[in-house]
Amino acid sequence: MARSKIHVGLEIGSTKTVMVVAEIKQDQSVKILGLGETRSAGVRKGEIADYKQVRACVKAALLEAEDVSDVVIKSVFLSVTGAHIAGVNNVGTFRLPDDEEEVDYGHLDEVREIAKDIAIPSDHVYLHHLPRHFNLDGQTHSKVPYGLLGKQLEADYHIVHGIRTRIQNSIKCVREIPLDVDDVVFAPIASAQIALNAERKEAGALVIDMGGGTTDYVLYLDGAIAASGCVPVGGDHITNDIHLVTHIPFSKAEKVKIAEGNASADPVHSVGTIQVKDEKGFPDIELNRQLLNDVIRGRLEETLELVLGRLPEDSLRHIGTGVFLTGGASQMRGFGELAFDIFGLPVYRPEQPEVSGVHAYFKDPQYATALGLIRYAQILDQERPGARVGKMKGIIKSIWPFG
Repeated sequence: MARSKIHVGLEIGSTKTVMVVAEIKQDQSVKILGLGETRSAGVRKGEIADYKQVRACVKAALLEAEDVSDVVIKSVFLSVTGAHIAGVNNVGTFRLPDDEEEVDYGHLDEVREIAKDIAIPSDHVYLHHLPRHFNLDGQTHSKVPYGLLGKQLEADYHIVHGIRTRIQNSIKCVREIPLDVDDVVFAPIASAQIALNAERKEAGALVIDMGGGTTDYVLYLDGAIAASGCVPVGGDHITNDIHLVTHIPFSKAEKVKIAEGNASADPVHSVGTIQVKDEKGFPDIELNRQLLNDVIRGRLEETLELVLGRLPEDSLRHIGTGVFLTGGASQMRGFGELAFDIFGLPVYRPEQPEVSGVHAYFKDPQYATALGLIRYAQILDQERPGARVGKMKGIIKSIWPFG
């Protein structure tokens, strides 16, 4: 009987660095053993700007996670994001040799390599090649057609790629702790594992994960990824807008945004003024509530429209479930109403994850990516575990060839 397995997820975000330790039990249930968290420093728009600061944050999160979980952590699943990461779809076609008619994993590897053969910038590297649909002699299959008889195999893949050196910097930071990297995962793909179950993916759903420095998104149609990407705008940009317009300090702008702001267009939330106290003895600052909400809504509206503009044409018509909002900045009051205005679809918040040992803070959508890494690892374990180990080592080696 298979033993329980420990997996660790690491998210190096613009506002926080989180390390989650979880136990995958024999019955596939998940128990959270511990969490280490520290406020991020040296990260800008989801990418490393000050290497030493980021490494110190990862180390602090590691020490806390090991202390809370009583586990010696040796490796992690690492999430990455940034505007340089892009997702594209491509179809590969492979004709089986004349003396072979049964599809095996060698044929599937061949057609995947053909599908991967797309023109990406020379400084980019592949992060994911995720199967969308297969076609065998004109018949469409949503699952891998392993063992079926046929001659012409087609595979439609979603391919995620990004700038090699920027991804390597994140890996380097982890390797110098030192920790091994089990896999590198584009952040919204991890978040979607918490926000969506198989039924929602099949019906069609859009996940938008808005953090402090980025807004990541992933679109599922017919059970497969149709689009993914990152807009380099997040909650910190809203705070900075408030700071620039009202001239109050950034720290106070953040507090006012959270405590008083509302992104909906409902005029009832924009009546009157707000008193911002000054701890240094200066007179209180009076803010117009309408102005505050206009600034917040303006930035959020622009960001969501950027996401909308990157989705495949006419894709909203095929979303049968709705829009799921995750990430710390998604908790802004009125954000759901604004998202409904932009996309014209039902808007949801992810439900509480089905895991045990969860502290109350795991209900917070800002932990969707970190917890999603655990679910991602669990899914990989269930899919051809022996083949996956070799494949993951090959992918990591292509990104990090330094041993």
